[in-house]
Amino acid sequence: MSDIVEADAVVVGAGPVGLFQVFELGLLEIKAHVIDTLPYPGGQCIELYPDKPIYDIPAVPVCTGRELTDNLMKQIAPFGATFHLGQEVTVVRKEESGAGGRFYVETAKGTRFLTKTIFIAGGMGSFQPRLLRLDGLDAHIDSQAFYRVRNPAQFAGRDLVIVGGGDSALDWTLNFAQDGPNRAGSITLVHRRDGFSAAPASVAKMKDLVAAGRMNFLIGQPTGIEEADGRLAALQVTTPEGEVRSLPLEMLLVFFGLSPKLGPIADWGLGIDRKQLTVDTEKFETTVPGIFAVGDVNTYPGKKKLILSGFHEAALAAFGAAAYVFPEKRIHLQYTTTSVKLHKVLGVETPTFD
Repeated sequence: MSDIVEADAVVVGAGPVGLFQVFELGLLEIKAHVIDTLPYPGGQCIELYPDKPIYDIPAVPVCTGRELTDNLMKQIAPFGATFHLGQEVTVVRKEESGAGGRFYVETAKGTRFLTKTIFIAGGMGSFQPRLLRLDGLDAHIDSQAFYRVRNPAQFAGRDLVIVGGGDSALDWTLNFAQDGPNRAGSITLVHRRDGFSAAPASVAKMKDLVAAGRMNFLIGQPTGIEEADGRLAALQVTTPEGEVRSLPLEMLLVFFGLSPKLGPIADWGLGIDRKQLTVDTEKFETTVPGIFAVGDVNTYPGKKKLILSGFHEAALAAFGAAAYVFPEKRIHLQYTTTSVKLHKVLGVETPTFD
């Protein structure tokens, strides 16, 4: 088993709020270790909508989830955070004797920490796709049947059947229908009804494509698959009239949404309300002193699930944690515009004004 890592702060979750938590801790000279189940930073922004535009980041009129992640990684670079990616935290417990009241943290891969503070920034926990339950389909998952798009070029020129009626289904339908290097050979969208939960503008664009003969839309429920030479050859769809239609395909994309699961977090002895962690609004501390929760994973009166709200929470949580990391030190609020000390921490020169 690996040696125990001594840490001042462990951040669980490498999404935008977790990354900004590293920044706020860094300004207070608290170095962070970051753990995430994904093999790369970015969290939901990268996993769910890497190329979709985000319009509500202050002073950034528009950016994609990928661009936001890249910029946050640049912003936290001066603080030298250590990332432990592709690992799930399985154990969190308070060590009372011989460890100075620190927390013992362990991941499923055996990485172990003794840390003064913990920041849970895991969004809504780990997201698992809602599955399409059809006999024989599991054998084709990640070869011809997919619940997420990680490499759009993989589907270029292919005959696609896309199942779903939410934003992901419509977004990828439009993506693969437009002219460009990733355009599909053909697209058939399947949804159980004519009403959609996606953005109305996306639905309108899809219907325009159908009217122009650039794709097909079928109302019905997937009820079976057809195979040929060990490969997925077609999806069987039963229409509201009871007719079974066979849709030939090369690739099947299923977007039934994602189911959030708190996972091991639910067993850490923290206060939970409707699968979210309860916190105060002074420090965003959980019911366990020294453990903070920021971003979508927490709840409090007036909570709004916005990235910018998570950024605010991360700032106050960092100041709350400083009392545990530097118990004898008085922490003063300083401004990155004028503080010589913060300029040194950030590795930038202090500007001079005439």
